[in-house]
Amino acid sequence: MNTEETNVDLQDAETRDAAEPAAAEPEEAAQPAPAADADATEADVSEADLDQEEQEKQPMTGGGERPEDAPPAAAEAEKNGSVKLKIPEEEEEEQQEKFTGLNKEELLRVAGTPGWVRTRWALLVVFWLGWLGMLGGAVLIVLRAPRCRDLPATNWWNDGALYQVGNIAAFSAARDLKGLEQKVSSLSQLKVRGLVVGPIHVAPADSVEALSFEEISPEAGNPEQFKGLVQTAHKKGISVVLDLTPNYQGSSGPWFSNTSVTYVTERLKSALVFWLDKGVDGVLLSGVERVASVVPSQWADIRAIVQNGTEERPNKRVLIGVTERSSAEDVSSLLSSTGVDLLISRVLRPGSTDAMEHARSVQLLYSAHSQTTLAWGLGGRAEGHLASLVGPALVKLYQLLLLTLPGTPVINYGDEIGLMDEGNKFPKMLWDSDEELNGTLQEERAERLSCRSFFRSLSERRVKERPLLFGDFLLLSNSSSSLAYLRVWDQSERYVAAFNWAEEAAVLQLSGAALPQQATVVLSTNSSDLPADSSVDLTNLRLGPGQAALLKFPYTG
Repeated sequence: MNTEETNVDLQDAETRDAAEPAAAEPEEAAQPAPAADADATEADVSEADLDQEEQEKQPMTGGGERPEDAPPAAAEAEKNGSVKLKIPEEEEEEQQEKFTGLNKEELLRVAGTPGWVRTRWALLVVFWLGWLGMLGGAVLIVLRAPRCRDLPATNWWNDGALYQVGNIAAFSAARDLKGLEQKVSSLSQLKVRGLVVGPIHVAPADSVEALSFEEISPEAGNPEQFKGLVQTAHKKGISVVLDLTPNYQGSSGPWFSNTSVTYVTERLKSALVFWLDKGVDGVLLSGVERVASVVPSQWADIRAIVQNGTEERPNKRVLIGVTERSSAEDVSSLLSSTGVDLLISRVLRPGSTDAMEHARSVQLLYSAHSQTTLAWGLGGRAEGHLASLVGPALVKLYQLLLLTLPGTPVINYGDEIGLMDEGNKFPKMLWDSDEELNGTLQEERAERLSCRSFFRSLSERRVKERPLLFGDFLLLSNSSSSLAYLRVWDQSERYVAAFNWAEEAAVLQLSGAALPQQATVVLSTNSSDLPADSSVDLTNLRLGPGQAALLKFPYTG
């Protein structure tokens, strides 16, 4: 037997060994081994090569061995070095056959039958009808739901009260701008939105030549103090408006005479740029109606400097005018002709108790102008303090009136505590102290604190509640001594403000489609008579002498 024949015999034997059961191995092992050593050596090498080849053909199992219960077909596959895998399509066909009892070919034949086609179209139509029904229902819900009104465009000076400090020396113990800065935190607690300062510029009485808009009077302070005041106020969210009325200490004018008004106006224009660059948020000017008519081109320049934003001054600045006019018609005309952002007038005529006239003036201005341009004030540099004008007993009543009318309330310093004039229109501001007080002083202090607390509660509610901030104004009732109106906004709570100026009790019968029968007391000038959170009958609302109340009721659709 030559070497080639020996190799062939060995390969045949190896193939037979792999296919036969393990029990046959002893019998095969008893067969005689090849005699030639050279032939045996070659056979050993070939057998080793075959063993290596067989190992590479083994399937990748955890232990490298075929499972004992593997079927013969799997064993044959393993022996040939391949593994049979099921592809997803085959598994899907098996699942379909289990579910429907039909194989793929049978399903295709069924899908083409007329009955199945009709079923498919019916299911498709049902699906689309259901989808369109749900879409239509959603649209119907949206259309029937109450629509929310868009918020009106407002400015910072419409968001809260403006607080006037016309005399720096009277406002604090320091008697200067630094003392005013130290009281900014107290003003912040009152929720005021703007601080109107001054005038503080150098302006000797009736002297055109000595007028210096850009120079701070030494009695008021210095530029560094003013800078500190503006920075502190801005940190507290309070804007600063500077009163630049030219001849504020003199008696001639406004803005002096016909021969000097042009000169003063030109000086004022450069001063406006100066102070706006210092960070002020607006300017207040008295006598605007005369200047706007005498020098209209210069007045247009003044408006442009203040009202038009620039890259250096992108935020809006307010131009506030002051007039002594008290007729609602005159004030309405001036609002249109002067173009100021706010106009402080005397339409509420301090000291007057004619509620019908108050209601008529408010109604006329509200119907003719956006409430963002309306301003309401009582007292000031020229008139003095509220308590001296209307009497201490009506201070809270007028506070409620100013803070619930549609527009911007303007408060004179000290009116939040009922400060009385003391022989002049700039009395010393009274601040709480820890010193011991006698009985009379304790009562006065308690009344001041009560008045301030009432004002603060009103001011807080005004800046939070949309009906009071920019809601619609609806007159409900008015007579010579009583007044009631409604403030509403969209789906927010409704507010009713009711007033009785008379010295005897009054009964208001408030009814209508917009009103329920019952309302809840929010605030009252006499909390023992109408306590907060108590319920009242609007159809039989009783107010005591000089009493006012703020009521609310929910929106019901």
